[in-house]
Amino acid sequence: MDADLSNYRKSYEKGELSLEQSPDNPLELFRTWFHEVDTHFPEDETNAMTISTIGLDGYPKNRIVLLKRYTYEGFIFFTNYNSEKGRAIANNPNVSLSFFWHGAERQIIIKGKAEKIAENLSDGYFESRPRGSQLGAIVSEQSAVISDRETLESELKALEKQYEGKTIQRPDFWGGYLVKPVEIEFWQGRPNRLHDRIRYKLDAEFNWSKNRLSP
Repeated sequence: MDADLSNYRKSYEKGELSLEQSPDNPLELFRTWFHEVDTHFPEDETNAMTISTIGLDGYPKNRIVLLKRYTYEGFIFFTNYNSEKGRAIANNPNVSLSFFWHGAERQIIIKGKAEKIAENLSDGYFESRPRGSQLGAIVSEQSAVISDRETLESELKALEKQYEGKTIQRPDFWGGYLVKPVEIEFWQGRPNRLHDRIRYKLDAEFNWSKNRLSP
């Protein structure tokens, strides 16, 4: 199989990013960009992000998860702690998050350390989920090999009967992670591939510095 993609071309012309006008704290710029994309580019799933971990086999692996909250402390998502990504984080908490918003021609790459959030915070989010999602979190041994889909759906139906009329408690193998950033890079597409790139780094005193990078 041979596919030549060399003629794929796109000129990025929807915005610019200035070092001088960028805020001192990158979380403020993240908030601004997220709001702008969420407002003006509804075709993008704004909170969809790629998380990259270093697996137990030594290989990096990327997958899409959903950002559920962000604060000045970092970025929160939820998953099965026993999943492949959960085991990878337990072994090496250094992760990377990335957002690509094609409508706005913007990308953000975040380096940071992931840690479990408090159990009561995971409880609160789990309680807010639709009932079907709650049961799905219980029935799925995420990343485990299964024989077929029918088995999974059969187990879900059994759980629906088991919990009928009952409150569903969060299983202890499922919850949230907070990724505390140490480096955040903002990328704005520009014409002629001369893209704007602003990188923020956190120093030992927990202060952010910023620099423009060559595209």
